[in-house]
Amino acid sequence: MPRRVYLDNNATTSLHPEVLDAMMPFLKEDFGNPSSLHRLGRKVRVKIDEAREKVAAVIGADPSEIVFTSGGSESDNFAIKGCVWANKKNGVGSTGSQCSGHIITSAIEHHAVLDTCKYLENNGYRVTCLPVDEYGLVNPLDVEKAISSDTILLTIHHSNNEIGTIEPIEEISKIARSKGVMVHTDAVQSLGKVPLNVNNLGVDLLSVSAHKLYGPKGVGALYIRKGIKKMHPLISGGHQEKMRRGGTENAAGIVGFGKACELALANMNEDAAHLSALRDRLQNLILEKIPHVKLNGHPEKRLPTTLNMSFKFAEGEALMINLDLAEVAISTGSACTSGTLEPSHVLSAMGIPHEIIHGSLRFSFGRENTVQDVDYVMEVLPDIVRRVREMEKR
Repeated sequence: MPRRVYLDNNATTSLHPEVLDAMMPFLKEDFGNPSSLHRLGRKVRVKIDEAREKVAAVIGADPSEIVFTSGGSESDNFAIKGCVWANKKNGVGSTGSQCSGHIITSAIEHHAVLDTCKYLENNGYRVTCLPVDEYGLVNPLDVEKAISSDTILLTIHHSNNEIGTIEPIEEISKIARSKGVMVHTDAVQSLGKVPLNVNNLGVDLLSVSAHKLYGPKGVGALYIRKGIKKMHPLISGGHQEKMRRGGTENAAGIVGFGKACELALANMNEDAAHLSALRDRLQNLILEKIPHVKLNGHPEKRLPTTLNMSFKFAEGEALMINLDLAEVAISTGSACTSGTLEPSHVLSAMGIPHEIIHGSLRFSFGRENTVQDVDYVMEVLPDIVRRVREMEKR
């Protein structure tokens, strides 16, 4: 039986055993509503507050600045809509009509950001989508040029989920905040993989999610800098999260998220060294053994988990299916866009030709991966690429 190898950790990670252990009481005996005043409710509330402290610690925030959500997509929506709805500024749109304010983003954001910006653009806001260079980097000078008197928010992700490139958020934030513009960053892929400190980054809002760092699905958080008073709630209907997000808290998920953050903070340096070594080993072996291959993304300024490569003259979907048959799980890009035949918007924005984009694969590493996993991939991948290329010629 072939070895099973999971290299799609940017899509989701396995649940850490210690995270599951921490969650179990809140799926069984500790079922109280944390808003209830009786003993069962108070016990759950204490554990949620402890989890809030752990999530805050991994990004250098104060616990009062953490709002729990259902995940990264909700956090992005809350950050962007909540900010611009509460801070409308009159301006002039591209057609000369009045608009409710200006938002700046980049061409390679996650669709949770891009689709939210498109929704707001269709409802009276002006949106500027900044270009990126061949590595997927936003130029801070482009940010400075794009800011105008009606700019409300700049939303640029910390790292890209497809190529792993890490953006110069600290420099970008200095420019934006010097002009009175609020800054949001989607750090879903970065959390627990590289150091994050909201004060060093200079951001006002930061989105994170639990299931990218061995926590449960269905829970995330939005960091809202202390002193920001104007944020329109995305979900109304209760006093939870200091009136910022209505709805009974997902206690088990939140406790699990807190434990995952605690473990990530304790093991980050060791994990990063392990993962980057695996990533570099696979990259070097692919370049050595398979011709006509291209690395996508920045060769240095990237996550330790992520390797995106294009195999010229081969269809990425065919490569992925054949790898799956060999018990190797990878992706051709973001899990949120799987099933579409559209070329990656990230690679397209980097100026990569469509015929090369269609041969791209994303390998993303996790704590359970080993050197043996990499070596097994290289046992099967060269032959798969050769066979797919031969089929493409027919």
